[in-house]
Formats: sequence, structure tokens, C-alpha cells
Amino acid sequence: MSRGVLLFGHGARDPLWATPFHAVAARVKAMNPGVQVELAFLELMSPDLNGGADVLVEAGCSQICIVPLFLGTGGHVRGDLPRLLDHLRLRHPKVKWTLQAAVGEHRDVIEAMARVAGESLA
Repeated sequence: MSRGVLLFGHGARDPLWATPFHAVAARVKAMNPGVQVELAFLELMSPDLNGGADVLVEAGCSQICIVPLFLGTGGHVRGDLPRLLDHLRLRHPKVKWTLQAAVGEHRDVIEAMARVAGESLA
């Protein structure tokens, strides 16, 4: 079974906003050779979630994990994303889809943000 990771961000009008998200995608690819990695956005940028998922499915991924690159579980992660995932499950019923929690709620991310904030006091 081929595995894929679909990183999912909000999107913005300013293309520079996505720079750190592309860096995350590149890092995930480098750390996980053989795993397909795509970056997709909710709005204002492309590809959208369907487009990113289609790339992974066309690459042969039968297991796809969606990782929301959001700081918390707000309306988009709690409401929009599950509806979008339901749609993906209908479009690609042979794919096993999993959804991770928003990355900003992971203890390592919280620790990293606290460390960076604390370093500003030096």
C-alpha cells in the first residue's frame, strides 16, 4: 500500500504567506522517503483539498493522512474539514483516509512556540 500525507493550510492572498508551509512539506518529504506529500489549502490558494488529494490518488496512494497545519481546532478544522473529508471519501472510496489533530495542539509545537517566545526575552 502506498501512503500519502496531505498537508492542509488555510490559504491567503499573499503568496509569501505560504513559504513556511512549503518548507514544512519539503521537510516532511525529506524525512519520509517513499511517502507522497502534497500541500493543499482551504481557500485563496491552490491546490484545494480535492486537488491535492487527486494528486496523491493518481500517484497510487491508498492510505492518505490529512494533517491540518492550523494552530488550533477552530471552525475550519472542526466544521469545514470534516465535510470536505466526507466528500473525499465519496470521491475516492477505495482510499483509507485518516485525519490528524491540528498541528498547533501538539505538545512539541506548543513547546517550540513557547521556546521562541521565551527567547525574545533574552
